[in-house]
Amino acid sequence: MTSKTIIVLGENLLAKELFKAIQKNNTGQVHLNELSTIGHVDIVIETTNLDLNDKKRKLQEIEAMVTSNTLILSSILHVTATEVASWLKHPERLIGFGTFSNFYESNLIEIAYPLQADSSYLQTAQETFQLLQLETEIVEDEVGLVFPRILSLIINEAAFALTEGTATVQDIDLAMKKGTNYPLGPFEWAEKIGLEDVYAVLLGLYNQYGEERYRPAPLIKKLVSAGWVGGDKEKGFYHYQYRKTKEYSI
Repeated sequence: MTSKTIIVLGENLLAKELFKAIQKNNTGQVHLNELSTIGHVDIVIETTNLDLNDKKRKLQEIEAMVTSNTLILSSILHVTATEVASWLKHPERLIGFGTFSNFYESNLIEIAYPLQADSSYLQTAQETFQLLQLETEIVEDEVGLVFPRILSLIINEAAFALTEGTATVQDIDLAMKKGTNYPLGPFEWAEKIGLEDVYAVLLGLYNQYGEERYRPAPLIKKLVSAGWVGGDKEKGFYHYQYRKTKEYSI
């Protein structure tokens, strides 16, 4: 793939990490949230997950500012790529992807293409991520895809266990690491990847299937509302536990 001009859009941790990764790998010109000031654009990477109305508005703004053959890569943790593509006048050039902000640790990006997609854009999407030294895996176009969906459900179950008083944040993480040999506990994972995207996956699954097993734990909603989402923030599950413990000890 020849040198491309790439725009990354979003205020979340995923957007920041993708921007840094493209810069580091020197895959062409890359800009963060500068679509309105750049002339020709080859690829736009859009990362809004939680607010679907905001996501739809941004994608339609993107479409109004780029040519009809510009590849649009859209993070689809909350919704299918097919639904996202339906918002566009030229849906054939949209490709969905799913990952969390710690994508370099898993070394994998999941890709899903909508029913409306043109296969040539799928190839360009794979080449774009491969230039970042990341493997790509094409999966079915379903809410949450594979890894984000399963990890989000583990974090959700851990949040229910915490709420029910089964164990503390620290003890749940320790039990899961020793019991499953995972490198991180569910709350450590949530702190690393940012709770907003986990909440987006859970909401998407619950809206799509309406099943109780996908209902987001109220504590997760509460932490997201407070902005205690981990990631590049200073507060998350561990801060919440510490604060609760401190309050009880007074």
